[in-house]
Amino acid sequence: MRLLFLFLFVYAQLNAQEIYFEGVVYDAKSKETIPFVNLSFLNTLKGTSSDEEGHFFMDLPSNFLEKEIHISSLGYKDTIVVANEIFKAKRFEMIPESFELNEVVVTETLGNSDVLNPISSYSLTSGFSSSSTPWVLALYFPNIGQQKKYLDKVTVFFQNNKAFKRETSKYRLRFYAVDPLTKKPTTDLVYKSIVLETEVEKDFVSLDVSNLNIKMPQDGLYIGLEWFFIPYNWYKNTEIDQLSNKFIVEDRFAPTFGGVYTKNQNFKVMVYGMGEWTDFVVKSKDKNENFIPAISLKISKE
Repeated sequence: MRLLFLFLFVYAQLNAQEIYFEGVVYDAKSKETIPFVNLSFLNTLKGTSSDEEGHFFMDLPSNFLEKEIHISSLGYKDTIVVANEIFKAKRFEMIPESFELNEVVVTETLGNSDVLNPISSYSLTSGFSSSSTPWVLALYFPNIGQQKKYLDKVTVFFQNNKAFKRETSKYRLRFYAVDPLTKKPTTDLVYKSIVLETEVEKDFVSLDVSNLNIKMPQDGLYIGLEWFFIPYNWYKNTEIDQLSNKFIVEDRFAPTFGGVYTKNQNFKVMVYGMGEWTDFVVKSKDKNENFIPAISLKISKE
């Protein structure tokens, strides 16, 4: 029995050893590398992203090679593959999605405009950060009224994070159509990869999107904020565990998106991770307000 116990102990130790998991993601047609691809191990909180050159890497327990990875990127079909296949090949090819270009409209004739979810820096109360696997945080904007509307400007607010020492971090802005039945995000409305950078001296980024000619869909739309798990965004976070009262050190990834509380129940929040959209609901102490990402949308109306 002692020998059997020793064997099982040694086997468990070997099975728990870490490996270096790396590879490069390519476009299946053009054979060019794809930057900012998110890879998430299903049913776990483990993931990474490819960098500007399409290369990804991370340390993993060896038993993760038996798990499935969900691979996603703007403009490509989501794919699920066993990790060991990538580990052996050191590469993976993604299939581009077929899509139609947005209808071209003339925006100069548009008249008045509105700002949906207007925010000031003083109204920020907390923020959204990511520590385990890449996510997309999405805020729903309803389409109210009969007028035709076009997206004019998007403003995203951030929380200052002293633990992150770099002056800038990168993230991607996405626009999603809405499933009329489930009310969840569906297809991308814009297939152009909009990668933005935060600035340490500014707590917001405003982007003029009028040239993208995005018409507000009848069912509204979601604006998504996508984290990248790349070295450029990485930092160590140290905090005290409230239960054990001990210091905890964990890997985190910038930016920290700002958040505000609102009484407006139209602004639904969802997160995308490991291949599916799920509701995100955080209530204020009095249960009368919802915590949502600090995103403002300016629209122009005919």
